[in-house]
Amino acid sequence: MSSPAQSSRLTRMLSLVPYLLARPGVRVAEAAADFGVSEKQLWRDLELLWMCGLPGYGPGDLVDLSFSEDTVTVTEDAGMRRPLRLTTAEATALLVALRALLEVPGMVDGEVVRRAVAKIESAVGAAEAPAPVAVGLAVRPSLAGDPVRVAEEPLGDQVERTTAVVREALDGERALRIKYYTASRDVVSERVVDPMRLLLVEGRGYLEAWCRSAKAVRLFRLDRVDEATRLEERRTLPRAARPADLSAGLFRPDPTQGEATLLLEPEGRWVAEYYPVEDPVERDGGRLEVRMRFTDEAWLVRLVLGLGGSARVLHPEPLRAAVAERAEAALNGLAGG
Repeated sequence: MSSPAQSSRLTRMLSLVPYLLARPGVRVAEAAADFGVSEKQLWRDLELLWMCGLPGYGPGDLVDLSFSEDTVTVTEDAGMRRPLRLTTAEATALLVALRALLEVPGMVDGEVVRRAVAKIESAVGAAEAPAPVAVGLAVRPSLAGDPVRVAEEPLGDQVERTTAVVREALDGERALRIKYYTASRDVVSERVVDPMRLLLVEGRGYLEAWCRSAKAVRLFRLDRVDEATRLEERRTLPRAARPADLSAGLFRPDPTQGEATLLLEPEGRWVAEYYPVEDPVERDGGRLEVRMRFTDEAWLVRLVLGLGGSARVLHPEPLRAAVAERAEAALNGLAGG
């Protein structure tokens, strides 16, 4: 099986030729920023792409690139500009994926995807098109750690509105005021940011922006933005506002954070979808063991207690003791009341 990094690279490689054809003479630094990778990684991709092509692998069958200083242009696309011919099974799989992609926060222009769906359905035939994909309401943990519905609408609707505001600010080069829920600290803060780009990473939408409060580049998950307002003032990006290198993944170890190993029961597995976790391991009975990094121990204690019996701390021992102590104090308080 391919690793996530290999799958990500394959997706990027398939997108590179159409991207370069649409932007002849693009700077490598700009292309790397658009794909969310380092320049070094993009150069590796271009070197590999240079050896890809159609069976026969003669000069006219391979992708050919022209380099001039720090720019690149496709001089031979090896037929990759020709329309794809899909089998019914391939078209069905693509339709299902596109419909699911419409529900992903931070997706690029949804209207473009809808038009693509309509074209594929027309080509395949309505009788052969798959049934609509049913997608349930998204949930978001409350501050106590319990999943709760957000208002009476799918969370995707809220994220779609947020994304529209962010995209409008990006197009107009305007600053944004956002209310943002930071899960690792269990706080909602209001801050002014200067938007840089929208990203789709590991199936979730993110805004990358210069945060004026932190005086640094930050990634904001779109489904955790409670409110976004486009300001009239223009965005101001300092020299230090450089796109993050995501080639090694979204989250990187921070030596200042604590680390806990949790065992999640089937009804608590949503935690691994909502919070950043590492090294998930399937256990018997549908349980999931994960490692979670945290900044505030009290927050993690509240999260575990809020999950009731759906989560158990395996390591470290001091955290296990803290959860047990808080649980015992709560029981004694109830008994005394």
